[in-house]
Amino acid sequence: MTRMRRKRNHHSIRDVKRQARTRCRTKDLDQIQEDLLPQNLAKFQAQAAAVSVKEEDADLPGGGRFYCVECSRHFVDPSTLLIHKKTREHRRRLKELAAGPAYTQKDAEAAAGLATDNGPGRLGPDEFDRS
Repeated sequence: MTRMRRKRNHHSIRDVKRQARTRCRTKDLDQIQEDLLPQNLAKFQAQAAAVSVKEEDADLPGGGRFYCVECSRHFVDPSTLLIHKKTREHRRRLKELAAGPAYTQKDAEAAAGLATDNGPGRLGPDEFDRS
């Protein structure tokens, strides 16, 4: 019998690690919905308008001036931002955000088994079954 090589069990683990790392992570829907509240949205708009050449963030595309709040992405120039707003990806994100609250604390507690359970309703004295 010839020698057999072992199976390559962990050959694709790199892709899993890349998906899980936080460096390239986008915001979740509930975080974006917080950004869309009127007081926070005004902050983003004022930030984009007030950015001067000296205050530009060199790490962000376009110096941080052209930002799509719904998708949580920065763009290089206003024309690219306008093109992005016509894409399917942006329209789908708008639809997801319009569907309602993405994730609430009540949902988290229900998933952990901490939901309110009042049990069966109580019977009054005249509704008691004597059989």
